Amino acid sequence: MNWVLVVLGAMVGAPLRYLTDRAVQARHDSVFPWGTFVVNVTGCLILGLLTGAATAGAASPHLQLLLGTGLCGALTTYSTFSYETLRLTETGAGLYAAANTVASLVAGLGAAFAGVAIAQAVWA
Repeated sequence: MNWVLVVLGAMVGAPLRYLTDRAVQARHDSVFPWGTFVVNVTGCLILGLLTGAATAGAASPHLQLLLGTGLCGALTTYSTFSYETLRLTETGAGLYAAANTVASLVAGLGAAFAGVAIAQAVWA
């Protein structure tokens, strides 16, 4: 039964990732990969909320599989982040590559910590 929860979450996460990436990137006339940045930071926030909820006993292991492994596993993408950062470097946009790396790390960790803090405030 656990694998069904992961599959269901991924069935939502994968198209959500694609559609969000396309919608965000279409609004920016920049080589910076805004779409990937947004989905990855959003995934970090969701995982932070889920972690905080689980710590408080408000998220069951089934919900963790559905949202954490399934949804966020399909929504977020380290491989695309890596590829886009490499392509920025190869095309001479080293400053954008560095900004993508630093901003993704800082914003991702910040979103995860914020998610945990919000969950603790709600469920603690």
